[in-house]
Parts: sequence; structure tokens; C-alpha cells
Amino acid sequence: MLTYTLKNGVVVSSAERVRPGDVGVCGERLSGAGAPLAVDLQGASMVYPALINTHDHLRGNYLPRVGPKAGTFYLSWLPWDKDLKDSPTYQERSNLTVEDLYIFGAYKNLFSGVTTVNDHFPPALNRNILPRLPIRALFNYGIAHESSSYDLKWGDGIQKEHQRAVKNQWPFITHLSEGFDEESMRGVEHLERLGALDKHCLLIHCLAFSDEDIQKVAKAGASVSWCSASNMFMFNITCKIRKFIQAGINVSIGTDSTHTGSYNLLAEMRYARGLYQKLYGEELPAKRIFQMVTENAARSFWLDQYLGTLDRGKIADLLVIKAKMDDPFENLAAATMGDIELLIMAGKPLYGEMRFIGILGGSLPAGYTKITVNGAPRFIIGNPAAHYIQARKKIGFKKVLDFLPFEPETEEG
Repeated sequence: MLTYTLKNGVVVSSAERVRPGDVGVCGERLSGAGAPLAVDLQGASMVYPALINTHDHLRGNYLPRVGPKAGTFYLSWLPWDKDLKDSPTYQERSNLTVEDLYIFGAYKNLFSGVTTVNDHFPPALNRNILPRLPIRALFNYGIAHESSSYDLKWGDGIQKEHQRAVKNQWPFITHLSEGFDEESMRGVEHLERLGALDKHCLLIHCLAFSDEDIQKVAKAGASVSWCSASNMFMFNITCKIRKFIQAGINVSIGTDSTHTGSYNLLAEMRYARGLYQKLYGEELPAKRIFQMVTENAARSFWLDQYLGTLDRGKIADLLVIKAKMDDPFENLAAATMGDIELLIMAGKPLYGEMRFIGILGGSLPAGYTKITVNGAPRFIIGNPAAHYIQARKKIGFKKVLDFLPFEPETEEG
């Protein structure tokens, strides 16, 4: 069992609790400080809850993007799906196995400080792969693809999936109003009619909500995953995010896949702030962005008693970032992959600078490898370099994926 202390950091326990000091880890849980093994952050690092991505397509993280023809935009997701499957990007991607793609999707998230993610696909398609990934992919949830006639019929139907979620205290996750055709605009009405609009709902996208829809969702206590970059790329509009926030809706952030969205969650956070400024002429506070990828996200997954803040007794999911700004929330909102110094899931370091190797016993243990990021060696769980090399061989050329911050040939030589 790993027991250690991160000393002398700026600890961002929650949006309301920031303090200089220490964070203790005992096994999988956050504990009091004072363990004999300690790493001194020397006041130069900020410690956050690890980030949570509430919507990703783990098998769909590949580049380049695929979207509408120049000067046009989609009315719903359906024509995009056809364009994707007809594209050279999709044909190239098809050289890789589904498991290859899931591994890429997991590392995309890991390299942006994410330890917990929801995969777009239903358990019937991912249950054998998710437990083998290097990060935590949500496993317990009710699901419906969306509320329309062109829904993909995942799971056992909206009512049964929602009832299962309520019974087990899980989220019920569905796309809603991903577009502007007549059916997309009636998603809230459909869920309401089926008795499936309540606090268990995590609704993805929500582009065409009326003001009445927003109030109904707020009253029901449902959560929303905001995927701003993907929305703008596909539809040239996003949800009425300011009204969502003003209504008190629990809003988190999702990346969607890299086929349409940002290349990772850190990039999505920056994009969302810039878009908000452009749309409303005012700033979206960095503290709110922090909440969207920590506390709010944990609540939307029904995991806030375990994740989302650094309260003692919660699961020890930690993200250590270089302190480049005095304000810890601005520091996170501006962070890039190169600013991450350490990522921990359930007390176990997944990725970090070599100065933290003492937590793992002082040398690289089995199951870890080294990569070079920004010219410096880092340890990483698994072997993403080997996976990158093998994928390039399958693809047939030196493919570059922007969400991987290293060159595998460096590790070969």
C-alpha cells in the first residue's frame, strides 16, 4: 500500500477551499499529512482534484477532424455520421483495432490530467475493454443514445435504462437536442412524457433548448455536459450556456471525440472560455471552469461522495500542475499538457516527472515505461510509445496525433 505526502504545495481542495500546505495519501484514499515518505513541492506546484471528462468517444479519438463542407453546417448528428464513415480519415482509422483506438482515447485523457471519463458507447460494446484502460472509465450508468426516431437503440430503451439508473443511484446518460431538426427540438418534451427527466439525467449537448426547456431541466435537477468546440464545428452554435448557468443547472465539460471536438480536456477548457467571451462579451470565471471539470462533473456521475474535491477520505485522484500564475483557477484554465507534473489515480501515480519516482519505490516498476515530454524524461503507466509505434506501422506512415505529447522514436533509440 502506497502511503506518502505531497508537501508545501498550493492545495485546491474545492472551488471554495484553497490553502498552502500538504496532501496525504494512504492507499487509495486521501488522508492526513505526515507520512514518512514525502515529496516537497517547494511552493512551486498546485495540487488539484484530477479532472473528469463527462463526454468522450474513446474509440473515436483520431485526427484530422471530419465535418461539414465549407460554408455549411449540420442540422443533426446523422449526416455527420455518414460523412465520417465516407471520409479518408475513417478509412485510415480502420487500419487500427477497436482496442487500439480505446488505448489512444485513454491516453488522450490521461495526458490532459483526466482520471475519470465517460465513453459515448454502451456497456454492450465497451464492457470488455474499459477495465483494461490506464484510467477510470465510467462503468455503471443507464444509457440511451438519444431521444428521437433515429436513435441508435442502445440499451433496453429510455424508460428501462432510466429506471435502472434510479434504482442503482447511477446517472442516466443520453444525447439530447444534438441539432435543430424538429425531433431534436422536442427532446426534453419526450423525456418528460416518458417520466425520465430528473436528477439522474446527464444530458449531452442540448443545443436547441427553449427557455422553457432550460427551466424544466433546472427544476428536474438534471446535469448537462457542454461540448463547445464540437458544437461549433458541427453546428456553428452551442447551447445557451449563460442561461444554463443562470438557471442553476449543474454544467460539466465534455470533449466529444477529436473527430469534431478539442484534442483534449485542457484545450476544451480554453476553447470554452474564449467562446463564452465571444458570445457574451464577458468572462467565464476560471473558478467556474474548475468546478465544471471537478465538482460538477463528479456530481453529474453520482460520484461526488468519492471524487471531485480533495476532502479527506475521498479517493486519492490528484493532479499536480506547475504554478505559473498566482490564481490557482487561472493557472488550471491556462494549463497545457507540458504543465502537468504528476497525475495520480486512487493513490497510484499514473504519469509524472522523474522527481516523483520515489513514490513508486525509487525505480521504474513493472508496468511502467519512460517517455520524453518537453525534452525531459517522465514515467508513464503502460507503454504508449510502443502502442504509437505499432499504430504507425499499421497505418503505414508517421501519423501524428496532437493529444500525444511525445515522439515514440525517441524512446526507441
